[in-house]
Amino acid sequence: MPVLIGVNSGMKKISILLFVCFSLGAYAQQDYPIKPVPFTSVKLSDQFWTPRIETNRTVTIPASFARCESTGRVKNFVLAATHTGKFCSVYPFDDTDIYKTIEGASYSLAEHPDPKLSAYLDSLIAIIGKAQEPDGYLYTARTIDPLHPHEWSGAERWVNEQKSSHELYNCGHLYEAAAAHYMATGKRNFLNIALKNADLLVRTFGPDKKHVAPGHEIVEMGLVRLYRITGKKDYLNLAKFFIDQRGIKQYDAKSKNEWENGMYFQDNKPVIQQDEAEGHAVRAMYLYSGMADVAALTGDTAYLAAIDKIWNNMVGKKMYVQGSIGAVGDGERFGDNYELPNATAYNETCAAIGSVFWNQRMFLLHGDSKYIDVMEKTLYNGLISGVGLDGKSFFYTNAMQIKNNFSGADTEPERSGWFTCSCCPTNVVRLIPSIPGYIYAEKGNAVYVNLFISGTGNLMVNNKAVTITQQNNYPWDGGLNFTIDPSEKKFDMDLNVRIPGWAQNDAIPSDLYSYDKKSAQQVEIKINGLPVNYQMQKGYAVISRKWKKNDKVEVLLPMEVRRVVANTKIQDDNGKVALQRGPIMYCAEWKDNNGQASNILVPKDAVFKPVYEAGLLNGVMVLKADVKSVNIDATGQNISTQTATLTAIPYYSWANRGKGEMTVWFPEQVKYVDLLTK
Repeated sequence: MPVLIGVNSGMKKISILLFVCFSLGAYAQQDYPIKPVPFTSVKLSDQFWTPRIETNRTVTIPASFARCESTGRVKNFVLAATHTGKFCSVYPFDDTDIYKTIEGASYSLAEHPDPKLSAYLDSLIAIIGKAQEPDGYLYTARTIDPLHPHEWSGAERWVNEQKSSHELYNCGHLYEAAAAHYMATGKRNFLNIALKNADLLVRTFGPDKKHVAPGHEIVEMGLVRLYRITGKKDYLNLAKFFIDQRGIKQYDAKSKNEWENGMYFQDNKPVIQQDEAEGHAVRAMYLYSGMADVAALTGDTAYLAAIDKIWNNMVGKKMYVQGSIGAVGDGERFGDNYELPNATAYNETCAAIGSVFWNQRMFLLHGDSKYIDVMEKTLYNGLISGVGLDGKSFFYTNAMQIKNNFSGADTEPERSGWFTCSCCPTNVVRLIPSIPGYIYAEKGNAVYVNLFISGTGNLMVNNKAVTITQQNNYPWDGGLNFTIDPSEKKFDMDLNVRIPGWAQNDAIPSDLYSYDKKSAQQVEIKINGLPVNYQMQKGYAVISRKWKKNDKVEVLLPMEVRRVVANTKIQDDNGKVALQRGPIMYCAEWKDNNGQASNILVPKDAVFKPVYEAGLLNGVMVLKADVKSVNIDATGQNISTQTATLTAIPYYSWANRGKGEMTVWFPEQVKYVDLLTK
């Protein structure tokens, strides 16, 4: 039986269930063992995230729609409806920028009803619907002029899908957006377009039909979304079919070129034989997320074994210290193990967003806090660095070092309003408003508190209501306060509070990075003012009790400044340290350090003082310390060191005050300093 999202008669409240169980027919009745609490069940009052979500609503979304119009992305759909004119943007996947912005706007509408925005979405959806061909095909790069399609598209439908056409990629983002719009508004206008397109895919692809491994994954995730809404098993079957097609095509296995051997597309061997994070980083994240979805719904243990190995490889050998992935600019891809250069770090914002999707799913499968540790590191550092504090300037790549001659081959020294390929800004649009949905999860009588964001969560535990209110000043302060308000007296519940790895002397859940010394500070937990005994399970402090109204839980996480060192196999980081406090990674920027950052030397005895500066970068905790600076005289012949004051800012906040030097890693000795004259 299909399960549809319920909408009450007044349309004032939408019940959004992102993960629901269906009667699966051939598949057993199963799903992720842990269920996330929908973002519409969580109301934020947080000083860190609420302003960002509001900026996304009031600035980023309108700016994104305006740019979709000014760059011809909307016009492409208008032209497709009449089969006249010429495709007027650059890439065949430009359609997705409209889809992603509609998705983000839909999430925003669910929390902030806006008749004007809703009407605008309906007008865009009408334009999209007119561009759809009678059989459901929707791809403006071909439909505008079928005899002269985009050069990446191929002469016929789907013939270039395995390489460059992005036809199925467009479908995937269409499904994600249509599902979000339907669940947020109850309207079927966009959903019907998506279902018509998905039914075309079902008729076109399958064991006895066309075979293809999608060139840029996400259609798998999108099909699962439609399956969850409709219960139509064909969509889930097709998602699995697309995944299983990988590694079937014969590539040149001897070639070291990632395109020629299929590795770039995660297509060099069947997915269940893959054990490394390889190829284009965004494609990879979407594939692994799709595999997790299908594994949860079908019980495919071979998928689980594969993505477990791939995750261990990524986190153990291919992730930057601030959570970013995809080191190599040539192909926007993962490099070899421990290939994590600083001066040319690529770190696409979309890859960070994909990592959040995947790590959330891995947690839902396994219930281990290490996945949330990685997700949190990415969220607070390498993801939100991709959008400026103004909400309308962006990074496509996220550098680890900007030198004074801006010599990085692929790094961006300053933010841009948009890009010719603007996948990252529109991906940010859809991620930011969904943040409340990552805070809580539940399983049976257990509630997981994964993120520490002030606000009120309305949860159902074994079909009984409970409200959890968080009050904190995270990420600047480690004092966390929770008020438990159950609907019944003596409410049985296991409260699982994540104790972050950084509070347990683990910089990351692998040996890729570590702290230079162990901390003796302990996590403290009290209930109603009294210390409480608790068990640690998979990174969670488990507090099992009969809860009463207004029970108070206090958690104190130690917030020392920690010096992070890298595995010695990462050559660029040898002899250097990075700085961390709580979940926040820090960097030095030219603006605060006498015009330079690459000449800073951080001795082992440097003592750091956290200082909150409300007037700086929308309010940040900076780190200050007496250090050394290395200087070269005007002749270039003489080098000297002198005492200086280092001011380090949160990594996410860099490049909001102009262009200049920046670094994340600080040498401890002069021999590791990158000597460059002004």
